[in-house]
Amino acid sequence: MPYKLVIFDFDGTLANSFPYFLRTVNTLALTYKFPVIQPEDVDHLRGMDARQMMKRAKLPAWKMPLIARSFIRLMARDIDQIQLFEGIPVVLHQLAEQGVRLAIVSSNSEANIRRVLGPACASLISYYGCGASLFGKRRKFTKAMKRNGVLAHETLCIGDELRDLEAARQVATAFGGVAWGYTRADVLASHPDVTLFHTSTDLLQKVLGVPQP
Repeated sequence: MPYKLVIFDFDGTLANSFPYFLRTVNTLALTYKFPVIQPEDVDHLRGMDARQMMKRAKLPAWKMPLIARSFIRLMARDIDQIQLFEGIPVVLHQLAEQGVRLAIVSSNSEANIRRVLGPACASLISYYGCGASLFGKRRKFTKAMKRNGVLAHETLCIGDELRDLEAARQVATAFGGVAWGYTRADVLASHPDVTLFHTSTDLLQKVLGVPQP
């Protein structure tokens, strides 16, 4: 088995929260004075990294934690609107049954994540690194590896954004990008050190070392 630990992002990776984000972001735009997102802008924005989006919105760094906290509070209110992607519960259970340790590192809150996962899936997670700042996942990746007693080459980080890839590079782990998340699949695939997962089955085969057809 090539990996002993898998560190998952949450929003856009395990949970299908992008539609909720699109429904909510313009409410936050009015509150925090950044440009609203028009439907025709969405595909272009999904090709940007976080710094490019901040520059486009003319958002100073100090505003980002305020916006993130507001989004998390709104999601907590509307948590019943957020569901796991199809196949994710099966992935988590099969990996755990094979002895792979599981962690989640996310900007979201642990309470929100646990409610979306449900008790059965939540109990499979050995480490919750929640409330990470926009560019603060590196330290939580390191803590997840230390908590589980594994090395970087034994770890796979899985996410849907370029900032997830950046953090994985900083701690020298492998990175897998999901094709169903916030960032467009073609953008993730343009990076040669990214393994792109189109389905949950792809993910299982990679982690468990099963040859892909």
